[in-house]
Amino acid sequence: MKLLRLRVEQLRQFRDPVEVSGLEPGLNLFSGPNESGKSTLVRAIRAAFFERFKSSGAEDLQPWGDTSAAPSVELEFEWQGERWKLSKRFLKQKRCDLEVGARRFNGDEAEEKLAELLGYQFPGKGASKAQHWGVPGLLWIEQGEGQELRGPVAHAGNYLKSALGEGLGDIASSAGDALIVRVEAERAKLLTSTGRPTGEYAEILRQHEDARTRLEALDRDIAAYRQQVDRLAELRRLRAEDAGRPWEACRRQAAEAEARLAEVAGWRQDRERQAQALEHCATSLRHAREQQAMHGRQQQELEQRAEELRQAGQRLAELRADQPRIDGQVARAGEAYRKAEARLSAARGQAKRAVLAGDLDRLASEQARLVADLEQARTLQADVQALRERRLGIRLDEDALKQLRSLDRTLAELDAVRQSAATRLAYDLLPRQRIRAGDETLSGRGERLLLESIELDVPGIGRLHIRPGGEDVADLARRRQASLGRIEALLAGLGAADLRQAEDLAEQARTLQREIDLHESRLGGLAPQGVDALANRLALAEQKRQAVSDALAALPPDPAGTQDPDIGILDEAAAERDLESARESLQAVERRAARQAQALVLAEQAGRTARAEWQRLQDAIQAPDRQRQAQELAARLLDLQARETALRHTLDALDRRIAEARPDLLRQDAQRFARAAIQMEQAANERREEAIRVQSGLEALGAHGLEEQRADLAREAEFIGRRRDELKRRAEALDLLLDLLRAGRQALTRRIQAPLQRHLNHYLQLLFPQARLDVDEDLLPERLVRPGAGGQSHEDVDALSFGAREQMGLISRLAYADLLREAGRPTLIILDDALVHSDQARLVGMKRVLFDAAQRHQILLFTCHPDRWRDLGARVLEMGALRAA
Repeated sequence: MKLLRLRVEQLRQFRDPVEVSGLEPGLNLFSGPNESGKSTLVRAIRAAFFERFKSSGAEDLQPWGDTSAAPSVELEFEWQGERWKLSKRFLKQKRCDLEVGARRFNGDEAEEKLAELLGYQFPGKGASKAQHWGVPGLLWIEQGEGQELRGPVAHAGNYLKSALGEGLGDIASSAGDALIVRVEAERAKLLTSTGRPTGEYAEILRQHEDARTRLEALDRDIAAYRQQVDRLAELRRLRAEDAGRPWEACRRQAAEAEARLAEVAGWRQDRERQAQALEHCATSLRHAREQQAMHGRQQQELEQRAEELRQAGQRLAELRADQPRIDGQVARAGEAYRKAEARLSAARGQAKRAVLAGDLDRLASEQARLVADLEQARTLQADVQALRERRLGIRLDEDALKQLRSLDRTLAELDAVRQSAATRLAYDLLPRQRIRAGDETLSGRGERLLLESIELDVPGIGRLHIRPGGEDVADLARRRQASLGRIEALLAGLGAADLRQAEDLAEQARTLQREIDLHESRLGGLAPQGVDALANRLALAEQKRQAVSDALAALPPDPAGTQDPDIGILDEAAAERDLESARESLQAVERRAARQAQALVLAEQAGRTARAEWQRLQDAIQAPDRQRQAQELAARLLDLQARETALRHTLDALDRRIAEARPDLLRQDAQRFARAAIQMEQAANERREEAIRVQSGLEALGAHGLEEQRADLAREAEFIGRRRDELKRRAEALDLLLDLLRAGRQALTRRIQAPLQRHLNHYLQLLFPQARLDVDEDLLPERLVRPGAGGQSHEDVDALSFGAREQMGLISRLAYADLLREAGRPTLIILDDALVHSDQARLVGMKRVLFDAAQRHQILLFTCHPDRWRDLGARVLEMGALRAA
């Protein structure tokens, strides 16, 4: 089967007709970005074959928002030397027409003819689904479904098996399969398909398990009965011991411990009172000792004050004796400082004369330089003024020029868009025939671009009104006119006829501006603050020179020839060092004199203070009240010490009595005996109630005859066990027999599957040399066998990676296609974005596989990654080119 032509109209995004023709018998590659219409073409092919033309479930074919559209598909293909043409229209004016050579079919008859040819079926009602698609559903891979194979193979299974020549149905009807069916039926009475017991076997197993459970329950009841008998005897023994009420003795012991604790509590209260008295006594004793210590410190302080008074007198005498020496040092240092000042003044006058003479020479040179700079600056200023007058004659607006350039580019883009959006009127007229297009007469062959509405006068027929491009072209024209208006306004403002002249004027203005900038830069170097400022600097320089000359004349005569020994050397630096040294010596002597005077004042003040402090302490110590206080304090200390000793003896005795009584143990004993009494009485009550319950339970169990029940149940369980073993042996025998029969059937199935296996291995060798792809009895790929590092590896197809399963799915479909072709069935392979999960190495192998299959089948490959398929050797159909055509 070879698809020759495909035409769609008003179908999804293809509102206008789109036609695909000239398809190759082998590979055909459709490429384009996402949403360019590739999947729409695939959907159109599927709708042409699978959707009934009368179906109302084809609304998804309509363009979005256009409920009045009538989607239509036309297909032409070749099969066994005949040309088939299919035309279908959906939703509006529904129809289906099929032409096979000279024969015509319409409506349902045409659809059934196609279904019979390609191997699929239509649903009884409703939309077509995957279970109806048969062979095309297997060979036409939808986007993202390449790895899914089980469903499509199941839906096409009958067609594939019929193509084998000897189907699996024939095998199932043989005598061997009849035996398998009979054994399966017998086995099904005892076991499920997964080997779990069922029917009588399951019931016997349930009964056996129930009997075993009941036996275990009776054994537990008998053991419990015997335990209860032993427990009742133990309870009776313990109740005999409870008759003496042993908890009463524990309560008496608890009361005795509480009484002893109360006595100890009284001792503790007495101890607290004695401890408080001892603390008060210790506080009074501490205060008395502090007062006695204070009296001792006063005597020591009196002796210290007497020593301080003696030292102050000695220090004052020493300072008064040293005063004449300090005064002489101050006088000598002052005289030396005055002489150093005189020498420095003379040296500075000589240095100032030299500086003024140097300044006078420097100012003369600067005045000459400024005269030359002023003359050159005035020349440059005149040149700049002339250039500026020329620059003002040129109008330059950079923003307007930039807008002009942008508008010129926009105008060019609009012209290009108008050319692409314009309606192309192609004509091929017969000789001597003319038509009138507006003001122009057309003849012969040619083409015109229509940018505006036009009227065509066709002699003998009438007039055609053509409005090109709709609103887009009109909008482009308006935008172009607006751009032209803005360009003219900008050119008028710039004083130019066109963009080139405006650019030339702008360049002239920039050249003049660069010359102005250069002259201004040179002028700025000569006169940064202007020519007038430079002239002012020259006048100022002249004034400074005159002032320096006047200052030099006003200086006193040069003292270099003087014979004064106090002036000496007229080196200013040496004179400054001598003056600084004299100043430091004078300051040091003055600081010593100041410290001497301060120390003398402080010594006099310290002597007076020490004498006053010594007299105050002497008077306080000799006072009569202080002597009396000292005697009373000594007597009080003796009394407090005796009282403290007596209180400590009393506290020690109380502590020993409390420790010997062990109050913590008494408290624990009271708690222990009280709890023991409660627990013993509680346990006696619980044992009495338990004995009643056990007695009642034993009476109930004894009435049931447990031993007799167990003997009867044991006999029943033994019978059920024998029946269970008998059914188990039968189930195992049937299971073994069924495995043997199925093994023989599978061997026969493999012989029948040999043609499909041959085609699978042929394609697989192109991807994995020395590999094998095994199929199961449902003709599905089951296991991939290929060589590995440790020998052959066996991998379930379902366990392979997503990309590998996608590759195995495509190889299997190509093998099915070869099988159908050998059986004389038509094939067409459609791949919508297949192998997108294959790496580069695997993709190279799969390209070999596709190229090989294309020698026998027509393949339509749709992709949004054309760069991955450049080396496929297929004709490439660009979706953009199809739509433009």
